[in-house]
Amino acid sequence: MIRLDPAFLAVPLAHRALHRPGSERLENSRAAIRAAMEHGYGIEIDVQMSSDGVAMVFHDDNLDRLTNGAGPVRAHSAAGLAGITLNGTDEGIPTLAEVLALVAGRVPLLIEVKDQHGQMGETDGMLEEAVVRDLAGYEGAVALMSFNPHSVIRLAKLAPTIPRGIVTCDYAPDHCPELTPQIRDRLRAIPDMEAARASFISHQWDDLDRPRVAELKAAGADILCWTIRSQEAAKTAGRIAQNITFEGYLPALPA
Repeated sequence: MIRLDPAFLAVPLAHRALHRPGSERLENSRAAIRAAMEHGYGIEIDVQMSSDGVAMVFHDDNLDRLTNGAGPVRAHSAAGLAGITLNGTDEGIPTLAEVLALVAGRVPLLIEVKDQHGQMGETDGMLEEAVVRDLAGYEGAVALMSFNPHSVIRLAKLAPTIPRGIVTCDYAPDHCPELTPQIRDRLRAIPDMEAARASFISHQWDDLDRPRVAELKAAGADILCWTIRSQEAAKTAGRIAQNITFEGYLPALPA
């Protein structure tokens, strides 16, 4: 089990980088990444897959909400996605390789590999392989995580020296209606830490009092949480979690 670099527990992590709705700092954009670094925060980003096997820094499965494009991200090539602009900006969708070059080890970088299966099942491995390929030779604090335990298990085989975690939550039906009740029940129990050789979880902040979270913490797992939107929520989460992923406000940095 590879532990998180201590940097991941030292400074708050900007969720999808330091974005601000209605501005040119859209989530997962280069501008938001630069802003997070300028403020001294760590960064959490998401990756999706292009049609030609390139890891792209983007949250949604589809382009409709965040861009002037439409349809699945995976239906477009990396070059095509670079030409699709993020709403209200002149930025195209960046590749992971571009973002790695931009961050260049200056702050800790937490990469969420988005589920490509749809039901948190076995993946085809293409996105995981693309991410690991881009990370070859990267120097800096970096860690990988996913809601899909199969993805994390695959990452353990592809990149055993990179810290890995599982993104976890209460799996309430209204949070993830696309999943079957059986899958939600299984994932809620967080049963795959050993199989994934995962050293941390990033858990829904208002569900941190779940007994399984306490059990994992007692066993030595690091506990991160998502998504904090106020200082009051950060204080509550800090009773259990060792660090926060935040958006919508500027948390204090350690002295």
